[in-house]
Amino acid sequence: VFAGKANCPYYAKAELLADYLQANLPDFRVHKVTQHPDKWEQWLHDICEMNGWEHSQSPIIWRELLDRGGKGLLLGGVDDFLEYAQRYYGITSMMLSEEMLDIAEENLQAHIEIEKEEEEIKSLIKPLQIWITSASASICYQLIPLLANGEVFGMTTEISIHLLDTGQFKDVLCGIVMEAEDMAFPLLRSISEHTEINEAFIQADVIIVLDDVLLNREVQSLENYIREVSEICQVYAPLIEKNAKSGVRVISSGKTFVNLKAMMIMAYGQSIKPENIIAVATSWESAAKAMLARKLNMNAAGVKDVIVWGNITGCNYIDLSHAKLYGYDCAIWGPANFSHPLLNMIYDSEWIHSEFLSAQSSLSSRVCQCAGMLPAHAVATVLRYWYHGSPPGEIVSVGVLTKGQFCIPEGIVFSMPVRFQNGNWEVITELEINETTQEVLGRLAHELMQEKLVALKEIKEMHLYGAD
Repeated sequence: VFAGKANCPYYAKAELLADYLQANLPDFRVHKVTQHPDKWEQWLHDICEMNGWEHSQSPIIWRELLDRGGKGLLLGGVDDFLEYAQRYYGITSMMLSEEMLDIAEENLQAHIEIEKEEEEIKSLIKPLQIWITSASASICYQLIPLLANGEVFGMTTEISIHLLDTGQFKDVLCGIVMEAEDMAFPLLRSISEHTEINEAFIQADVIIVLDDVLLNREVQSLENYIREVSEICQVYAPLIEKNAKSGVRVISSGKTFVNLKAMMIMAYGQSIKPENIIAVATSWESAAKAMLARKLNMNAAGVKDVIVWGNITGCNYIDLSHAKLYGYDCAIWGPANFSHPLLNMIYDSEWIHSEFLSAQSSLSSRVCQCAGMLPAHAVATVLRYWYHGSPPGEIVSVGVLTKGQFCIPEGIVFSMPVRFQNGNWEVITELEINETTQEVLGRLAHELMQEKLVALKEIKEMHLYGAD
């Protein structure tokens, strides 16, 4: 191995002699490491420290004992190599000083051009910048492998993940970073931890907001919780506007106030495109499908078009009126695209209302107590749909800003049926809603409107306080 400064004449002399030996000896192999003069001293220090060598000049030459294992065998500098070649092969270099200087200058120019080409190639490969807030949460630990394995953004898209949390969780973040690096995902360009809030969301393409508030109604009122959410979003939104890319996509997830977080980021960050901020309802959707599949003794993948309406982490409504079953084992069969209406297959209507749809149902308990795998899968699924489209004909439930669809008041984040297509989403407004469902949507909208009024009051008070 020959390593040296690109403009070193002695490196040029040793290099040409090595090339001659390689061309004329069948088992002589050369590997060259050329360093820019500005980087040479540090590089030499690091390689010597790693191998326990002492060497201070350019070039440095050693043998790699690949056939025996162990560290390389240091040969020395140019004089040591000339002596080695003379002793073993009876060959030496007669290169004049002027030739050495000319070749050294050519080496430097060639090295600069190669570095420039490599930088240009790297600049063409721009990884997606993904930021995750409250990254010490268990959902983040489960989410990283899903983002990095290529299924979400594509098998040719590299990503860089940035974990953001407060300083007290720095050790946790460092542990996550270390473990993710050790997994050696081919598409994970980099992963880093951040505890300085001013550094947040720099060049972000995707932001996943996982912040939650700890609910204890005996201690705090709803207004206090809303104030806490508002304070979080009041910090995040301006930083998103300032640091993130203009087309940044923001996903609100977590166990509490998912709709409110999305709405407050819109309120505090008015230059962020509202259609680029959504709240994830897929956890409820997936858990509902699994519970229905257990009831029907079938594969959960065959349950489609379950709709989650309303406040995702508050009062919501699981609508089965459009749900279908594919591959259900019954007397009537058809091709792969043949489906049965779900409500026609469940004859126990009492079970639906008492166990499935009730506020204290096992479905609610399962979603609220999940450790992280379910919400992580939900976020990854929505991101995959957002970038690559949802399955044709299928309904996906997402919390989005209302514009009067289904007679729901404008200006609240409300979970509704959507489809993802060509990097965007659209509400499936052609769905027919019966009177019973419409009444339920009215009540859910009223709850979210009240929540919004409290939040707006908090914003107004904050502005007045700031003015004072």
